[in-house]
Amino acid sequence: MSEPTKDQKIWQVVLAVPKGRVVSYGQVAEMAGLGRQARYIGKALGKLPEGHVVPWYRVIRSNGQIAFPVGSEKFEEQVSRLEAEGVEVVDGRVSMSRFRW
Repeated sequence: MSEPTKDQKIWQVVLAVPKGRVVSYGQVAEMAGLGRQARYIGKALGKLPEGHVVPWYRVIRSNGQIAFPVGSEKFEEQVSRLEAEGVEVVDGRVSMSRFRW
């Protein structure tokens, strides 16, 4: 069996994030064995195939901020999905001390 790709490793880590919790891009990079490649995480999540079940919306910036522009469709979708899981989002931010995995 072949070694998982870099993207697949990232997706596997994000799949493991429990409902109601969030992780930072840096945490995902670290857990996927990619060291300090936090910027790559967003690119990998953007490549998710249609119909996937990877909870991409649980990945946010290390300061708790949602990375999408405020008011954008993706921003609104991410906030909605997080709130549906009980994660409180205030002014586009999540309390990492309360909700970090």
